[in-house]
Amino acid sequence: QVQLVESGGGLVQAGESLRLSCTASGRSVSGVAMAWFRQAPGKEREFVAVISRSGVNIDYADAVKGRFTISRDNAKNTVYLQMNSLKPEDTAVYSCASGPYYLRTTTGYNYWGQGTQVTVSS
Repeated sequence: QVQLVESGGGLVQAGESLRLSCTASGRSVSGVAMAWFRQAPGKEREFVAVISRSGVNIDYADAVKGRFTISRDNAKNTVYLQMNSLKPEDTAVYSCASGPYYLRTTTGYNYWGQGTQVTVSS
């Protein structure tokens, strides 16, 4: 079993930055892909970013490309999401997920965190 715990969310103004962290416990996640998804009120969960087990392969949703950066520190069993130039439309609950495959879809990720709220005011 893997437990994922996100942190770093909060309330910021448009244009500001936040860094989210997702720390795993119970088992090492160095051998699996890690991803961030988000869900805004009344909307479906959507893909944000994914990073391969080695960190070499990275992919982003078009909506965040150029503003968000995903990274991982396997020694700390942690994945990060640096979010710059935040916009009100980035407001959502952000969740991390781990799984054996490098995917943009929710299916295939077998462990999920509870999520952290990010609110961006205009």
